[in-house]
Amino acid sequence: MSGSPTIASLFAQRVVIGVGDMAVSNNASTVLSTYALGSCIGVIAYDPGAKCGGILHLMLPEASVSPQKAITQPAMFADTGLPLFFKALIGLKAERGRLKLFIAGGASVIAGQDPFKIGERNIRATMDFINTHALRVVQSDTGGSFNRTVHLELSTGDVRLVTPNGKSQLALG
Repeated sequence: MSGSPTIASLFAQRVVIGVGDMAVSNNASTVLSTYALGSCIGVIAYDPGAKCGGILHLMLPEASVSPQKAITQPAMFADTGLPLFFKALIGLKAERGRLKLFIAGGASVIAGQDPFKIGERNIRATMDFINTHALRVVQSDTGGSFNRTVHLELSTGDVRLVTPNGKSQLALG
């Protein structure tokens, strides 16, 4: 019957990743979600071979602005969160060469001029790390002045992006 839920969807578990946090999983019945990526960056990674993935919701480019916070919440910063995120994925048997990435966020959400340019700096720090480590970005949706919400279905590697302008879907699997 069209529109009927599948057995898998009835038992799906949603894990919400907050600001400055991350989650990785190889549980096919899990959907990872992060909401309201403004100037923050969402790094969504999926390895179709290992059927595992994760989301990192980083807030700031450098941990040097708050070394104490970087100790207790390293995922908050690009320079401490990105290495931690990819190490966790490798712990689930992901292989760097198979990983497919989607990058979202980095908006300028402050009305008028943003003297700190956090969104731009977050994009730069994230892309510098990705390029240095020869990781593959399949697609990105960054910049602008609007927030983004992202969902990753671990059973398929499908990513759903929700913006004020609508929804779009991308397959990382």
